[in-house]
Amino acid sequence: MQSIMKHLKGDRTIWVVVFFLYIVSILAVYSSTGTLAYRFRAGNTEYYLLRHFIIIVLGIGLLYVSHNIKYRYYSTLSQIALYIAIPLLIFTLFRGTSIHEASRWITLPIINISFQSSDFAKLALIMYLARMLTRRQDYISDLHNSFLPMVLPVIIVCALIMPANFSTAAVLFVSSVVLMFIGRVQVKHIAALLGVSIAGAALMFIIMSSMPDGGRVETWQNRINSFTNKEQTNTYQADQAKIAIATGGIFGKMPGNSTQRNFLPQAYSDFIYAIIIEEYGLVGGFTVLLLYLIILYRGIRIAHKSPGTFGALLAAGLSFSLVFQAMINMAVAVNLLPITGQPLPLVSMGGTSLWFTSLSIGIILSVSRSIEEKHNMSENAQVVDE
Repeated sequence: MQSIMKHLKGDRTIWVVVFFLYIVSILAVYSSTGTLAYRFRAGNTEYYLLRHFIIIVLGIGLLYVSHNIKYRYYSTLSQIALYIAIPLLIFTLFRGTSIHEASRWITLPIINISFQSSDFAKLALIMYLARMLTRRQDYISDLHNSFLPMVLPVIIVCALIMPANFSTAAVLFVSSVVLMFIGRVQVKHIAALLGVSIAGAALMFIIMSSMPDGGRVETWQNRINSFTNKEQTNTYQADQAKIAIATGGIFGKMPGNSTQRNFLPQAYSDFIYAIIIEEYGLVGGFTVLLLYLIILYRGIRIAHKSPGTFGALLAAGLSFSLVFQAMINMAVAVNLLPITGQPLPLVSMGGTSLWFTSLSIGIILSVSRSIEEKHNMSENAQVVDE
């Protein structure tokens, strides 16, 4: 174990937490995909386990490579990434592959692999916003030369994601606002942005509602009605999640003994937290929650210790975005929020989400690694002086 940790730089606590979440993911996905296996793979339950294991191995590879790149290089890479992300989002919106009545996916030719462009756009925007905030610190209160050029990419990216995936756009927008607040953007400018964004979202809802197919507005309305009017609407998903949580008790039914995986739609993705509680009880559910809070705490600690503004904003923005998404997924599973379709980062089945989350963790560790290297250099300098 010590020989492995020698090759892993940066915050060791984050490394341990992430690997623990990978293990939770393998166990939970294997348990929750039994129904899928019998429906589509003639009962071959190992198919989804092997597929998910390969995805995690690739995710670990992305994490390792990204944590070895000096975090300052991500400033330049963020520009390139954003210039790629916006055309990808436009293409996805009009020509993307539709799954669950939403055009969120792009299928790459030749290799025939599908991925969600919004996951790439989230990472690109947060990195780019951290770069913009860093470069404009000296005149951060200037509306025309600082705030407007900085907020324009946020509006464009979120507006392109929103028609197909409102919850992802909302998570990204809130993360961007929090990052701008941390980056010392004036509160009055942020308040104005919130007002304009709410008005813009309302206008988009009206436009989408007037379309022949209604876009995704009807789906959003049904989800909100199901959450607010539980006695008069179809609450099947929420009810099955509640049953899973209630029957889990304190210590759960133990791994592989879930029954609600046979009834709960998206048990391996959107509602995987309910399956975790059913099999591992409140103890397991609280442990997973604690692991995400540890990532947030360590991310804030890395941001506080970072010698550069860009590294601090990068660590803070990425860790908040990741944990905020996790909190939303868990809140939906325990029926505190309407159904959103947000996966549980590092745990839910799905290659795109897991890979880009692993990249985000790797970038946070890259910032932590630079802090570690600077600390070691200062200690060596002190030894030489003595």
